[in-house]
Amino acid sequence: MSQLVVQEVAAAAPAFRFERSNVVRLAIAQALAGANSTVIYATGAVVGDMLAPTKALATLPISIFVVGMAVCTLPAGAIAQRYGRRATFMIGTGCGVLAGLIGSLAVLYASFALFCGAAFVGGVYAAVVLSFRFAAADCAEPERQPRALSAVMAGGVFAGVIGPQLVTYTMNLWQPYLFAATYLAQAAVAALSLLVLAGVRLPMPTAAETNRGRPLSVIARQPRFIGAVACGAVSYLLMNFLMTAAPLAMKFCNLSQQSANLGLQWHVIAMYGPSFWTGRLITRFGASKVVATGLLATAASSVVGLLGIEVAHFWATLILLGVGWNFGFVGASAMVLECHRPEEKARVQSLNDFVVFGTMTFGSFLSGELLSTYGWNAVLWLSFLPLSFAVAGLVVAAPRPLRGDATA
Repeated sequence: MSQLVVQEVAAAAPAFRFERSNVVRLAIAQALAGANSTVIYATGAVVGDMLAPTKALATLPISIFVVGMAVCTLPAGAIAQRYGRRATFMIGTGCGVLAGLIGSLAVLYASFALFCGAAFVGGVYAAVVLSFRFAAADCAEPERQPRALSAVMAGGVFAGVIGPQLVTYTMNLWQPYLFAATYLAQAAVAALSLLVLAGVRLPMPTAAETNRGRPLSVIARQPRFIGAVACGAVSYLLMNFLMTAAPLAMKFCNLSQQSANLGLQWHVIAMYGPSFWTGRLITRFGASKVVATGLLATAASSVVGLLGIEVAHFWATLILLGVGWNFGFVGASAMVLECHRPEEKARVQSLNDFVVFGTMTFGSFLSGELLSTYGWNAVLWLSFLPLSFAVAGLVVAAPRPLRGDATA
C-alpha cells in the first residue's frame, strides 16, 4: 500500500469513528436551520407585498433568497476544500443569525431594499445548510453513504413544525410590526444551530484533496452527472417555483395566513419525512428509480392544483410537491456521489449545487410575475415543461451496457 493511500485512510478514519455523532448533530442542525427557509417562504411574499413598490415585485425577496443560495455555493465549496466543511458551517450559520436580525430591522423601518438584503444573506445560510447532506456522506463508509445523506435530510421533518409554528406564534407579537418578532426568533434558532454544529468532528482536507482531481469540464461531461444535475435542478426548481407562489395565491383566493402557514408546515414535513426511508429505497432500487418516482409525484401535485382553489387543493398540492422534491433531490444527490473521486468531492458537489440553485433563480423571478399576471393555473401548467426536461436527463443518465456485454 502506498504512503499516499495510507495517509488518505488515516484521514478518513476520524470521520468514520464519529459517524453516528456527526450525523445526529447534522440532522439536528438541519432541523433548526430549516426554520430559516420556512420563515422566508412563509412570509417573504407577504412582507414583499406589503413593502414592495409594485405588486409584481412581491416575490422578489424569495427570488433574491435563491440568488444568495446560488452565489454562495462555489465560494462555500472552495472554503470547504481549503479549510474544511466545519469552517463553512460556522460562516454560513453566522449568516443565518445576521439574516434574522436584518429581516427584523427591515420590517421595523418598512425597507423593501433591506428586506431583500436579509433574504440574500438567508440564502447564503440555506446553501450551506444543504451541504450538510454531503458532509454526512463524508462521515460514512461508501455502502452507508445514501443512508447517512438521507438521515440528515430527515432532520428537516422537525423544520416543518418549527418554522410554521415560529411564524404563527410570533407574527403578531410586536405590534404593529407584522413578522418583526418572527425574524428575531429565526435569528435565535440559527444561533442555537451554531452551537450544535460546533461539536461536529470532521477531518481537515488532505494535501491530496486540495491538489488532485480531474478538471471539472471532464467530470461535467459524464452522462450520469448530466442526468443527476438535470433531475436535481428540476426537482428544486419546481419545488421553489410552486412553493413561492402558493402562499400568495392562497391570499389572492381569500384564504387565511394561518391556512397558508399550515399548508407550508405539511409541505416541509412532506419534503423531509420520506428521508427516513429514501436512503434504504435508493440502496434497494437504485437512485434513478427513486428520482423517477419523485418526478411523478411532482407532476401529480400540479394536476391536483389544477382541480380547484380550496384549502384542500393547495394543501394536497404542497404535500405531493414535498414528496416529489424529496425523492427527486435526494435521489439526484446520491447520483452525484457516483460521479466523483474522493479528492474531487468538494468541487463537484459545489458545482452541482451551483447549477441547481442557479436554475432555481429563474423560476423564482418568473413565479411572482406569472402569478400576478396570469394566475395560479398558469404557474401550474408551466411546471410540466421542466418536468419533461428532467425525464430526458434521467434517460441520458441511465447506465449503458458495454459493447460486447450483450448476450445472445
